[in-house]
Amino acid sequence: GDGPWVVRATFTERQQVRRLAARIEPWEVHYDQGYVVLDVDRHDWELLLELGFVVEVDPLLTEELRRPRVRLPGQVTGIPSYPCYGTVEETFTRAQAIVTAHPTLATWIDVGDSWEKVAPGGATGYDMRVLKLTNSAIPGPKPKLLASGAIHAREYTTAETLTRFAEAMANGFGTEPDVTWILDHHELHLLLQTNPDGRKKAESGLSWRKNTDTDNYCLTVNSRGVDLNRNYPFMWNQGSGSSGEPCDEVYRGPVEASEPEIQAVRDYARSIFPYAWTGGTPPASGTVPPETSGVFIDLHSYGRLVLWPWGYDDFVGPAPNGPALQTLGRKFAWFNNHTPEQSNELYGADGASDDFFYGDRGVAAYTFEMGTSFFQSCSTYESTIAPTNLAALKYAARVARTPYLLPSGPDAHTLVATPTSVTPGQNVTITATLDDTRYNNSNGTEPIQNIAAGQVYVDTPPWGASPAPVAMAATNPPWNSTSEGVTATLSTAGWATGRHIVFVRGQDAAGNWGPVSAVFVDVAIPVELQQLTIE
Repeated sequence: GDGPWVVRATFTERQQVRRLAARIEPWEVHYDQGYVVLDVDRHDWELLLELGFVVEVDPLLTEELRRPRVRLPGQVTGIPSYPCYGTVEETFTRAQAIVTAHPTLATWIDVGDSWEKVAPGGATGYDMRVLKLTNSAIPGPKPKLLASGAIHAREYTTAETLTRFAEAMANGFGTEPDVTWILDHHELHLLLQTNPDGRKKAESGLSWRKNTDTDNYCLTVNSRGVDLNRNYPFMWNQGSGSSGEPCDEVYRGPVEASEPEIQAVRDYARSIFPYAWTGGTPPASGTVPPETSGVFIDLHSYGRLVLWPWGYDDFVGPAPNGPALQTLGRKFAWFNNHTPEQSNELYGADGASDDFFYGDRGVAAYTFEMGTSFFQSCSTYESTIAPTNLAALKYAARVARTPYLLPSGPDAHTLVATPTSVTPGQNVTITATLDDTRYNNSNGTEPIQNIAAGQVYVDTPPWGASPAPVAMAATNPPWNSTSEGVTATLSTAGWATGRHIVFVRGQDAAGNWGPVSAVFVDVAIPVELQQLTIE
């Protein structure tokens, strides 16, 4: 027949994978074991043979690929067969619900249109929308995290993860200390559905990757469209890992940023992130100052990888900020237990999102390849993929102020205030752990140092016009470990009644300060004084 099949294709030379990735993106790449996994039709099967692969059908994955997508018994929401993943419409409804419930935190911004909406007729397309989260009562400018999902339509986990992240952050404001200060002092910009037209195709069970552009002379109906993650206007068609053939999975489009979806993302990115490169034009020259703010994350599936620039060519070396990008990448990978590596260690991909955000703006940019399957079971998603990647996204929000600096410093975690509620003038003790070791070293080793200092700030974080911090002491002096318990006692004399936020940060022996974490302390008037006031 003509397929489709899911196959395991074995190779003897790395270059075979590089040539394959210029036509089809593999589902999995195992250089250590010499095989790739991908879905193919008859034409693709013959291409694999031409490239020297030995091809074998995977019957279980093929059966799953071909299985009709129908609603499970009792299923009323979600993608058919996968109730844990919202449809495009459900995603948009949930975003609007956040805005309705949290009008001072959330804004639902129309930033452009999908291809089908700008095509003649425009009846079936979608608005491209960004969900912005920040405490509007506190003025900016503020550091920004921009994250996007579902640029590749068949990757179910991505839009759902961003939507859950948005819900968790909005619902945690005012009750979770770290969520509260993040939204007070930072902005989150979440593009939940980057390819809504293509996602509707994928919701039917098609292995649909691209958008649905029909203008490029591909005669095979289910192979039409442009790979939006090869269409970005940085190093477009200047490296490897994209195709000029309209029916290929990694078709880059006729010109850079030809697709309205990418035009919307490009224009929005340039509106919120200033140009940060100095001393030249990337990638040939130039640098990004280490104090530059801003983080971009593009969520994909699958492969359990954290990737960073450069990726536009198979053989390009590290980016100018390569060591710092690696440090943050290894930090993300500690949270989601993925393998951290420079993007082109997998294979080249020109015109991709992370190279654009870094190369065009100077923003610290990453791709998360989440999970172990396109059609990831809901049980695995709920138990593993969602919680670990939500934690990584939250860390990205914490370090967005200076992402090239803060990840080198120790994390402050396990904060405790004793007691959490005090009367005016009563002392409160703050304890925490400062930890310089939280990196995933599965692909190299990140330098770590002993903890050297800890600081406490009350109500105003270190980057504000804050009073002098209170120094923390090691719980078991001296400072001689890469992970230290720390403590400080604060007098609440002069504190106003109400809720206060206490920030903690740590410094390692190399002089690196890490990101802050926080805990709430409530100052309450004693009951007997309240009664006297009432009387």
